[in-house]
Amino acid sequence: MYIDGTGHMEGEGCEHVFASSNELAQSTRHASAFHQHQTIEEHFAFWDDNKYACIKHFLRNHYREALTSIETLTAELSILKDTLGLTDVDFIQFHSQERLYLDNLKEPPPKEILHIRYVQVLRELAESEWELAREAANQALTTIAAGDLSRILAALSQARIRIDSGYAKLQNTEALTAHMEIQLGIEEHWEIKGKVAAVQF
Repeated sequence: MYIDGTGHMEGEGCEHVFASSNELAQSTRHASAFHQHQTIEEHFAFWDDNKYACIKHFLRNHYREALTSIETLTAELSILKDTLGLTDVDFIQFHSQERLYLDNLKEPPPKEILHIRYVQVLRELAESEWELAREAANQALTTIAAGDLSRILAALSQARIRIDSGYAKLQNTEALTAHMEIQLGIEEHWEIKGKVAAVQF
């Protein structure tokens, strides 16, 4: 942004090249590897030759557009300066202020990051594996025939491991939620279909 010499260019030159190459998909989809490479190379070779042949028109047209823009925008800027009582120094200051503002937007404020993380933790709490583990444990023996002791022991062992793991994750998430609620001064955390006003963004 605000790079000297770029003018009004959108900076998407590469996108135009790749967008045109999308048309090659239909003709190369069922071709052999050799013909695929051949088609792609010919496409980009033609693109280069075509752009080189048209470069004089490109430069001439853009030079004319630049002259017209300079003349038009200079006149409009003079009117704005007279109307608003601005000077060239003011525009430099505006530019510096905007750059500073945009630089500060690269990272959200710490409190906002904490709010976002709090919502993520609440989602993790709502999607806890604890209930799924309990349900799986309750259904662990329903598909095992009575008397098959080895399969019963294996199913119980797997259910216990899953319950222990789910419960540990639940405890960790609850502890993290409580810690963040203390930091944010939240007395009652947000719940699904509940009021979200507790979190002040």
